[in-house]
Amino acid sequence: MEIDERILCFGLGVDDPKRIFGTTAGLVERFGPRRVFDMPTSEAAMTGVAIGASLDGARCLMTHQRLDFFLLTLDQIVNNAAKWRYMFGGQAAPVRIVVRLILGRGWGQGPTHSQNLQAWFAHIPGLKVVMPASPADAKGLLLSALFDDNPVLFLEHRWLHQMQGELPEGDHRVPIGKAAVVAEGSDLTIVTMSSMTVETLHALPALQEAGISAEVIDLRSIRPLDLDTVLASVRKTGRLLAVDTASPVCSVASEIVATAACECFDRLEGPPRRLALPDFPVPTSPALTDGFYPRAEQIAVAAAGMLGRTVDVAEIVASRTSPHDVPGDWFKGPF
Repeated sequence: MEIDERILCFGLGVDDPKRIFGTTAGLVERFGPRRVFDMPTSEAAMTGVAIGASLDGARCLMTHQRLDFFLLTLDQIVNNAAKWRYMFGGQAAPVRIVVRLILGRGWGQGPTHSQNLQAWFAHIPGLKVVMPASPADAKGLLLSALFDDNPVLFLEHRWLHQMQGELPEGDHRVPIGKAAVVAEGSDLTIVTMSSMTVETLHALPALQEAGISAEVIDLRSIRPLDLDTVLASVRKTGRLLAVDTASPVCSVASEIVATAACECFDRLEGPPRRLALPDFPVPTSPALTDGFYPRAEQIAVAAAGMLGRTVDVAEIVASRTSPHDVPGDWFKGPF
């Protein structure tokens, strides 16, 4: 907002006491209520305001506290924002909006408060979709999104908001559409995203103890997908495990597996595999959510199984100190 005075930040809760998990803390005090402001609870109207303002020259950073409620805006996003420049032959004003959407599990969020619909949005030409998994990538991708001339959906997993890590100073930007190899390996490739990147990294020590060298790719961008990085890794390792935060049918993991099968079938040493949520709505009850979400131990077992190995996950399981449906002792509720 210092770089470009055309940037506006608005949405439910951006200036309330909680400030969207603290992510908008200090903004209204620094940039004033004309650039940072709350909106009435009308997701479609709010999104329409953002599209209209962007066509008038603004760059809009809009926050919806639940991805699920954002579904009320699909006509605005799909039929207006995503197609605008295409319909006018690239001659119309760009729709420069970034939409922050919070998704993911936890604290009984249930079937209407925890959906992972990144594959839906990635299906729409004209939309860009990113899912950071680290503080540095959150900053870098958000800056890249803010200065992109296309609408960008910025999907934040609820459990990652308290994550700590090194944060590059200054104008740090991560290119949209470039995956990161977060661990190098030679026995199999694990492609993942968002919170599942963290779970996969937690699985690595157990795999290494079993003598398995896994290469981990964090997609970071869901659209565009960095298939070059994925396929280069699969050609090197010969095996692919695609780990998704969503259910498997028509998922990002499905796209990764299909592309690998089409482009480097002759280099595969075994069938690719997906690891995702069960294919039915997310339950609310703690008794039902226990075991619903794949975590590090399931990733380790799945990866080892693809090599015909077994892996000891007792240490991972023993490390759990919080109830299974909350990210940590600090978590007191969705707000």
